[in-house]
Amino acid sequence: MKYRVHRFDISMTRDQRKLETFLNSLDGEVVAVIPNVTPIPATFVDFLLIVEKLN
Repeated sequence: MKYRVHRFDISMTRDQRKLETFLNSLDGEVVAVIPNVTPIPATFVDFLLIVEKLN
């Protein structure tokens, strides 16, 4: 099995369509979406790691 990890920079309030388009464009199966949560000064997600299982 081979996996590919993608870094997806995101603004959670603006990039829903961008994320949807990206996920639908993947060839393999998405096995995990891991948010990078920054605790300082306010909690927010600035990027996602998306793990894709390749066929």
